[in-house]
Amino acid sequence: MEPAWRQPGRGRGRGRGGSSVAPENAVPRAPRDKGVQTPGASADGGPRPGRGRGGTAAGVLEPISDKELSTQARFEEIRRSNQAVAQKLTETQYSSSSDEEGEEEEDGKQGKILASTFTTYTNQSGGDITDLERTRQYLNDAFQSGAITCLICIASVKRNQAIWSCSGCYCIFHMPCIQKWAKDSIFLVSSVTDEDFGKKEHPWPCPKCRFEYKPHQTPNRYYCYCGKVEDPPLDPWLLPHSCGQVCDREFKPSCGHRCLLLCHPGPCPPCPKMVTVTCFCKKARPVPRRCSAKSWSCKQTCGRRLPCGQHPCQSLCHEGDCQPCPRVSTQRCLCGRSVAERLCASPVWQCEQVCGRTLSCGNHTCERVCHRGPCGECPRSGNRACPCGKSKCSLPCTEDVPTCGDTCDKVLECGLHTCSMRCHRGACETCRQEVEKQCRCGKHTKRMPCHKEYLCESKCTKTRDCLRHLCKRKCCPGNCPPCDQSCGRALGCRNHKCPSVCHRGSCYPCPETVDVKCQCGATVLAVPCGRERATKPPRCKEICRNPPTCHHASRERHRCHFGTCPPCQQACQRVLSKCGHVCPAPCHDEVMLKKTVKPQLAGPWEQPPEPVFVQTALPCPPCQVPIPQACLGNHEVSPLPCHAVGPYSCRRPCGRLLACGNHTCARECHSVTLPDRTEDKQKAGKECHQCEEGCSCPRPPGCPHPCPLPCHSGDCPSCTQMIRLKCHCKITSLFVECLKITTADNETKRLLGSCKNQCPKQLQCGHRCKETCHPGSCVGICSQKVKLRCPCKRIKREYPCFKAHEGLVVVECDEACKDLQKKASEMKEAEEKAAIEEEKRRQQAELEAFEKRLKGRRKKTKRNNEVDIKETAWQKYKMYIMVPVCGFLLAVATFYLIQAN
Repeated sequence: MEPAWRQPGRGRGRGRGGSSVAPENAVPRAPRDKGVQTPGASADGGPRPGRGRGGTAAGVLEPISDKELSTQARFEEIRRSNQAVAQKLTETQYSSSSDEEGEEEEDGKQGKILASTFTTYTNQSGGDITDLERTRQYLNDAFQSGAITCLICIASVKRNQAIWSCSGCYCIFHMPCIQKWAKDSIFLVSSVTDEDFGKKEHPWPCPKCRFEYKPHQTPNRYYCYCGKVEDPPLDPWLLPHSCGQVCDREFKPSCGHRCLLLCHPGPCPPCPKMVTVTCFCKKARPVPRRCSAKSWSCKQTCGRRLPCGQHPCQSLCHEGDCQPCPRVSTQRCLCGRSVAERLCASPVWQCEQVCGRTLSCGNHTCERVCHRGPCGECPRSGNRACPCGKSKCSLPCTEDVPTCGDTCDKVLECGLHTCSMRCHRGACETCRQEVEKQCRCGKHTKRMPCHKEYLCESKCTKTRDCLRHLCKRKCCPGNCPPCDQSCGRALGCRNHKCPSVCHRGSCYPCPETVDVKCQCGATVLAVPCGRERATKPPRCKEICRNPPTCHHASRERHRCHFGTCPPCQQACQRVLSKCGHVCPAPCHDEVMLKKTVKPQLAGPWEQPPEPVFVQTALPCPPCQVPIPQACLGNHEVSPLPCHAVGPYSCRRPCGRLLACGNHTCARECHSVTLPDRTEDKQKAGKECHQCEEGCSCPRPPGCPHPCPLPCHSGDCPSCTQMIRLKCHCKITSLFVECLKITTADNETKRLLGSCKNQCPKQLQCGHRCKETCHPGSCVGICSQKVKLRCPCKRIKREYPCFKAHEGLVVVECDEACKDLQKKASEMKEAEEKAAIEEEKRRQQAELEAFEKRLKGRRKKTKRNNEVDIKETAWQKYKMYIMVPVCGFLLAVATFYLIQAN
């Protein structure tokens, strides 16, 4: 059947009985049906004379032109190329099982790369990776296809694309996208806020976290995550966009250590170093802890002195300053009249009573609330001014100052006019003068009272900060409010419009999500809107329900997938004809075989055809059912494949006992012939080796010396060699017979290892042990007398050492000691005060002497610096000489150039 574009249609003028004649070089039409011949065509498909479609008798067709032949050849070439592309797509179509295997291999590869990235960190933390979950999530997203999306262009970030990572939220963007974003943000802010455009430096924000960067921080080069390598090369065994070196960035918060992971995205994990730190209150002993969690509490009472200066802190060991003292004490107010129970942390307080004490004038009382110190002078004493402030007079504090009778002249609330009333008490009245007032926007004027505001009815024609809509506010002074309309611009997903209030710059990414479903629709993956076409469908855990195509009754269980089902992997289970076993091989009813065709090529310009895959059924493989078969030396019975059953060697040593009775035959598994034809598996035969080794009988426990006899049967003689040992105190060398030391019990060994001298070790108190040489640590109570003194070293007494060491006895100071300490401290304070006074006098004397010397030096320096500099003749007249000379040289050069042209 011909293609649709070459079949005859029912166009205008066809099928009618008109007088149209076929054009020259017309191509014959193919019949619509094989069983019906078209008028004007013979039974063999060629043209024949007769009536054409138009019903004319002169419709004889002429040969095909060169143009028609070239068109037909091009069509055939396109058809063949389309068939080749379709065949290639069919061959490269992979099943769900191969997809799962590929994903598993990819997961294994990713696991190796992640393990190599975390190696340095886990070596420091002892294999603990509990603090790496957040970093592991960033690395997994970096591996997964489509997991990292540029929020500016809503496209996937690929391995070979230049990127930039935000230092605040660690979000990844394409390098061209973030450069355009920064440029547009700076331009929009400058165009609105700058009066002289482009003169100020405005920051630009991160598209996700709005972390602000300065203009010079705009990225212009592609670096790895740690910033060491510019344009990192693409390596399939490293993280994408990683240099593979140690990160070496400082931890946040800074602790002095650096990150130990390989170059990675996202934030660095907590510091894994071990440091020795003490608790918050500094009482506990320093303990080794992880640097990221080095702050710890010993749970003991803090005990530090509180700000009140009276009580210690009763809270458990805590961080930072202590809380205010929670205790309550009886305290007086500032004036001393009231007494109340208040917190110890706030001893200064005021009661609500007015002071009420008589002032120095004797006529008035203090009106201040509870205060400390003197009340001060009477506020009505001294020179006082009249209400308008123009005249002053001195009157007793009991009399009020009279008005002066002059004009008030105070500035009214309008700020333009003054009060016209006579000097008066109280506030001035409202300004009622009529003035020519300008409206708020400055377009109209009107005469009206000064205290009223004039607003015109004209609407503002400026654009708001969104740069899209007009202000339209009545009498707007120029500070237009923010735009309150909806943005409505198309988002990057091309599916929705921006729902935010009208704004400047680029819109935020689309907040909507789209569901990407699997083949059966049971598994759904929510992706950002606009990414549904580029996102790979999710893995579905449902079972595929397609019927089987082989001889099995049901298909192997596998998950939902796109495309054709994977080949059947079930056991064949057909009965073999030779041995009667069941075929255990995977199903081989539908196997794709590569069929290679080698046709005769017309020349080197022709390409060989691509191989063709044919689906065929293969015969069952040889039987692999295991059959038990003993080896030549009867060492083992191994299962051999059914088609390869026969005598074999297991490759083990023979192992039969030789005539010496101590060693076995070391030959590889071989056949054995016994002289008495018995079936003893332990007895050596004629084919076995002869024993040529020394004695290998086990020695007594603890004896390191070998047997002096050759290989023999029976027990070895007793060992009589001497062994050199160190005594228990490791000072004296002892020589003991080997037999005695190996056959002795624990008590005998202890006696043999003792040198009978006094033990040289020291007890915990520092005195020497009194026992004879013994093993282990010294245990005992030291009864030696030691001297103890009181804290001031005045009283001295003797006690047994163990009591002093365990803290059972303490020598305390008496009253005489305390008196001596008090006198010593008073003398020390008097000496320090005298030394401070002497130092101040000495410094004052030195300062006065230095100022005197400095005044004398300044006068001398001023006279020496006055030097006259005379100007030379060349410096005076050089401008008058050089200008004519340069003009003459320029004229000569111009004339020379004109002549040359």
